[in-house]
Amino acid sequence: MKWNATPPAALSADELTGWFAGRLPQGLFASAPTITSDRDEILVVGDISEPELPADARDAATASARTARISRFRGETRDARTQVARDAARLFGRKVSWGARCGGVEELFTTLGVPVMTRLRLEDRHVVDTLIDAGVARSRSEALAWCVRLVSQHQAEWIDSLRNALTSVQKVRAEGPDVA
Repeated sequence: MKWNATPPAALSADELTGWFAGRLPQGLFASAPTITSDRDEILVVGDISEPELPADARDAATASARTARISRFRGETRDARTQVARDAARLFGRKVSWGARCGGVEELFTTLGVPVMTRLRLEDRHVVDTLIDAGVARSRSEALAWCVRLVSQHQAEWIDSLRNALTSVQKVRAEGPDVA
C-alpha cells in the first residue's frame, strides 16, 4: 500500500486493520486492537493484561489497579506508539490516536477534538443557548457535542443502519466502472 503524494480519500477498515496488524510491535496489546477511523483520525484501542490482585480485592482496588496499569502502558509504550503514529500519519494523511482497555476500564489518550462549522437558525440557537443557561454546557460548541452524544446514545440502532447503508454504497461505487 504505497501512494505517491496524496493518500486515497477512503480506505477500507480492512486495509487499516491489516496495516496496523503488520506494523504494531509484537505484544503491544494482548489481542488484536480495535481500529476506528474517520476523515481526520484513526483511533487504535487495544486490550492490555490485567494486574494481579488478591482474589478478595474490592471493586475500588481493582478499578484503581486497572487505571494504574493503563497509565503504565501509556508511559512505557509512548516511543513505539509515536513511531507507528508518525508512519501512519505520513501514509494515511490522518492523526493517529490511542487508547487502552484493562478489564472494564477503557481510557483514550491523544484523541482529537476537531472543530466542526455549523449554521443554526434562531430556534436551534435557542435550544443550544438553553443548554448553556441551564449549566449543561459551557459553550455552544460543547452544547452541540452534548446533542450529538445524546443522539448517538438514543438512536444508536438507526445510526448503525445508516453506517451499514453507507458501507454498501461505498462498495458498489468501488465496483463501478473506471472512467479514468
